[in-house]
Amino acid sequence: MLSETGGTGLGLKREWLPQLMRQHGEPLLDHLQFLEIAPENWIGSGGKYATELDWLSQHYPMVCHGLCLSLGGPEPLNVDFLKRVKQFLSDFKIPLYTEHLSYCSDLSNGYIYDLLPLPFTEEAVRHVAERIRQTQDILQQRIAVENTSFYVAAPMSEMDEISFINAVLTEADCDLHLDINNVYVNSVNFSFDPYEFIAKIPAERVVYGHIAGHLQVEPHLLVDTHGEAIIDPVWQLLAYAYRTLGVFPTLLERDSHIPPLATMIQEVDHIAHLQTQARDLHSRDRVA
Repeated sequence: MLSETGGTGLGLKREWLPQLMRQHGEPLLDHLQFLEIAPENWIGSGGKYATELDWLSQHYPMVCHGLCLSLGGPEPLNVDFLKRVKQFLSDFKIPLYTEHLSYCSDLSNGYIYDLLPLPFTEEAVRHVAERIRQTQDILQQRIAVENTSFYVAAPMSEMDEISFINAVLTEADCDLHLDINNVYVNSVNFSFDPYEFIAKIPAERVVYGHIAGHLQVEPHLLVDTHGEAIIDPVWQLLAYAYRTLGVFPTLLERDSHIPPLATMIQEVDHIAHLQTQARDLHSRDRVA
């Protein structure tokens, strides 16, 4: 199980598997405490991939972060897929399943290879919350939904992003997968204070976090590429989240420009450093 008081992880890329298997147990990987996989990439795997998955499940706690459930979409949920996810979580003793608070499909074109934002309306709250509850009923466990980056705000929106997220969490009675980089990216693109956003999050809902790098296209346009090193303002926002919400398990994402594992571990180590700092601060506050 993931620790309720933190932990540091890495989103698994197959490029790193040989290094992980070769260097498991070495000091370099001391702070690598869990891995994240997309179930869509592993369910039904055979041959070499099945062997690798067995090794991973024996050596690292894992979490699942879904890609294609389309929680906010208009078409019925893919119940057959969710049943396969449920079996996959059980088979590999994976305690947590999270998905994006967005949609990636429509009724006419099937799956869209992007995560599209929901309009921030009461109707959308009810729609996506009902689908989250249905997902939790099928899986027979709580899930967490991730705040996403987006680049166009729906003109019909009736509330701001954080109000929408909190309304969904309450209506669906689910947890939050807090992506710190997405908060920062949206704050720049839509001119809001990311610290105020974090301060409005209900701490008891946060069970898991992501941090990643982004691409600066223009001074006021950031793109969530997961292909760059994490910049200082994003690190500072993560440190603030730990101070404000408590320390939560946090995973490093990298989806393009994949460097050697040792390079990524430097950023994993920095997550661990910020978690230690926050725990020490909380301990001093309790003593005082």
